[in-house]
Amino acid sequence: MKTLSKIIMLFFLIGFMACKNKTEQSLEARADLIVYNAKVTLEKEGDFAEAFAVKEGNFYKIGSSDDILKLKGENTQVVDAKGKTVIPGLNDSHTHLIREGLNYNSELRWDGVTTITEALSMLKEQAERTPEGQWIRVIGGWGEFQFKERRLPTLEEINAAVPDKPVYIMYLYSLGYLNQKGIETLGYDGATKYPGGEIELKNGRPTGLLVAKPSALILYKTLTKLPKLSYEEQLNSTLHYYRELNRLGVTSAIDAGGGGQYYPNNYSVSKELAEQGKLNVRTSYYLFAVDKGTEKEFFNTWVNQLKSGANDDMFKPNGYTYEGAGENLTWEAADFENFLEPRPELHDVMESELDSIVTIIAKNQAPFRIHATYNESIERFLNVFENVDKKHPFLNKIRWIIDHAETINDANLQRIKRMGGGIAVQDRMLFQGEYFVDRYGAEAAKHTPPIAKIIDMGIPLGFGTDGTRVASYNPMLTLYWAISGKTWGGFQLYDYNNKISRYKALEVFTSGSAWFSNEETVKGFIKEGMYADFAILSDDYFTMPEEAIKNLTSHLTVVNGKVVYAANDFKTFDPAIPEVIPSWSPVKYFGGYQNNK
Repeated sequence: MKTLSKIIMLFFLIGFMACKNKTEQSLEARADLIVYNAKVTLEKEGDFAEAFAVKEGNFYKIGSSDDILKLKGENTQVVDAKGKTVIPGLNDSHTHLIREGLNYNSELRWDGVTTITEALSMLKEQAERTPEGQWIRVIGGWGEFQFKERRLPTLEEINAAVPDKPVYIMYLYSLGYLNQKGIETLGYDGATKYPGGEIELKNGRPTGLLVAKPSALILYKTLTKLPKLSYEEQLNSTLHYYRELNRLGVTSAIDAGGGGQYYPNNYSVSKELAEQGKLNVRTSYYLFAVDKGTEKEFFNTWVNQLKSGANDDMFKPNGYTYEGAGENLTWEAADFENFLEPRPELHDVMESELDSIVTIIAKNQAPFRIHATYNESIERFLNVFENVDKKHPFLNKIRWIIDHAETINDANLQRIKRMGGGIAVQDRMLFQGEYFVDRYGAEAAKHTPPIAKIIDMGIPLGFGTDGTRVASYNPMLTLYWAISGKTWGGFQLYDYNNKISRYKALEVFTSGSAWFSNEETVKGFIKEGMYADFAILSDDYFTMPEEAIKNLTSHLTVVNGKVVYAANDFKTFDPAIPEVIPSWSPVKYFGGYQNNK
């Protein structure tokens, strides 16, 4: 009898454990987030799925709506996409988001505004609420040919709109506009000088027009004289700028440093937010040599101390990581992309300056990137890299990047491929294509830059915006430019030989850009095991009219499996965010990119 009881008990325990294991396995299979009834963009062009599940920050399962909904648990967040298109989160491989975060709330954005009349109206309205001691500022991101008037605003119009408060407007890296109150506030006069730039004079007095010839130093130095947001306001500003990027489908970005962006001081805001898990764009950053004459000391200090890939975001992988050196390695190598002016000639000392800095980088096997607009500059840079490699081998061992590369030729493309580099391309020709054609001709513009050839050669290629000053931060403009081959003014730059498909453009802006932060195996596709970063779009990117791509937005954006932005049909999923400060901020009243305005 005892033996029988033991047998019964044994079977009971086996059955209990089997049920327990089955329950545990069932719970383990439950998803954190499910998106169904969608058009889900997959890795192969033309392939789409209906649904996917997310678990622990990664894509877990992809399939039909019926199959994926079986993974729903008690705590699963479920999103009915209502048939909308879902894409991998966009990854801007060259932008300046850390710097813009510090300034966004203080800036009036003309990005996307379609008429000068509307732009001046915004200027006037903002002046009415801007307090004494503050400026009305429009700092890049707009272009002459986005306006229906097909011209730039005049100083007379700017002064008429705002006669009594200081105004500074920056146009690309080419021109700056100060109204009369701005000239008085800064104390600019006939004796004010900046190397590489001119202050236009009339009867010995400044008119308010600042001209980069071709150096943008005059524009940057003027900008540094304007008041800054407080630390608390910069924290708030960064949150709102990152949210604005989420609104446009951006989930990752690579910061290329920038003028006036000092390390570590100007990184403290983004680092603090990252440590709190509040940065909703995965951010990799490079260190930019800000002050001429100190570049070697700067890189010798920091490249030796910092480790590439170190993550300061405690809440998600690769949330806020130091990547390497650049885009400015030495000011002697700065070939400014101002197509209103002739190509700058780099000095003979450039090679020795760049050699000493690349040597430091090579010894530390650190990734790096370098600003390089013109083929003539790229030729000389590559010579330096090859010479350093002979002493301290680094080529084909580390990630290194040529930024921009508008006029690169076939020979230097072949060299970059052989040397193991990548090329980060932005839509600067969308804004400056007409200027380039005026100076160099339409034939030269047909392959400026040679996007299709870079892809065909198998050179790593990432898309970006170069936002927020020399171009807008809106990635949809970059996609439109690469697909259509047009400028914002409608000029046809490229023929079929240098235009790419919608799918290929998206792939370059997602998986392609991931190479530039050494993350191509973990993000860039909606694929099981990869980071769950994605966007549900406002329209079908693959079938909508080409011109409408410029105004495409996200209706729901997810980073690391968490909803970071939601609007329209998905508004109930939108996470709370602090109110914009200061109270007079242009962002509070106008927002950022001016879609359909």
